Amino acid sequence: MAFFSKKLGIDLGTANTLVFVPGKGVVLNEPSVVAVSEQDNKILAVGVEAKNMIGKTPDSIIAYRPMKDGVIADYRVTEAMLRYFIDKALGKWNIWKPDVMISVPAGVTSTERRAVIEAAIKAGAKNAYVVKEPILAAIGAGIPIHEPMGHMIVDIGGGTTDVAVISLGGIVSSTSVKCAGNKIDAAISDYIKKTFNLGIGDKMAEDIKIKIGSAVPLEEELSLTIKGRDFITGLPRTAEVKTNEIVKSIAKELREMIKAIKDVLQETPPELAADIIDQGITMTGGSSQLRNLPELVFRRTGVKAVLAKDALYCVALGTGIALEHLDTYKKSIITKR
Repeated sequence: MAFFSKKLGIDLGTANTLVFVPGKGVVLNEPSVVAVSEQDNKILAVGVEAKNMIGKTPDSIIAYRPMKDGVIADYRVTEAMLRYFIDKALGKWNIWKPDVMISVPAGVTSTERRAVIEAAIKAGAKNAYVVKEPILAAIGAGIPIHEPMGHMIVDIGGGTTDVAVISLGGIVSSTSVKCAGNKIDAAISDYIKKTFNLGIGDKMAEDIKIKIGSAVPLEEELSLTIKGRDFITGLPRTAEVKTNEIVKSIAKELREMIKAIKDVLQETPPELAADIIDQGITMTGGSSQLRNLPELVFRRTGVKAVLAKDALYCVALGTGIALEHLDTYKKSIITKR
């Protein structure tokens, strides 16, 4: 009965976790956040419920992200989080253990990789496979990765920016820097602190980035009213912030991402470099949706960059496709019973 071997693809991210079920698509997209009660270390909420608690918890509850920079920082909590996501995706009455495929950053060490596999097995997976994120992102973005053709993929998530050149189904050169969406949020909140003497929360910083942020200065600036706590009086206050201020405030983080792209381009064999000029750079991941980021990449590298369709879902879609065609993708998969 082949029907019963359930399969799940999990894009285990620093900011969000997505679960893909072949035949159904992305069934779940929730923040990678867990709320834990301090007294008895009990897990109170996972995902959306827990994210709404961030920055709003009494002392007895801690809401935190068990994934740091794309790898497991807190093992026990990650396992609980995975179990919650697997159960939620398969439904309460499911008795079969699924085959699970999980994405890991390209720069992951073997210890970190094993931690992911073991957490998945303990969380109720029958078999766990881990695949490097750029490969999955490329599959999900519809790139034919098995051709003898150089494709460059830049996957910018919450915790890491993964850059890789893929040819013949494998990674030719790659790098992974721990500078992505979260660092951009932090830079914005630092800037607001210094410039306006206003303390803002993570969520507000993220809102600023999404609503008015841009990678290059705009002629027609957008503006946003921000709310936070005044550092001098300690009272709540609002201020107005414009796009081009934000562009300046995140310049350093963007430079780091561009440097990662340049580093990989410099290591790329000439034949593949020629392909990349023709094909362009494909950008995936949630944070690559920052306004005009492809434009900035083009200005700095001279290679045209395109935002993939459904950039946020590319890795998750990739896990789904790879699961359906396990045999084809065997080369790029590390497996553990």
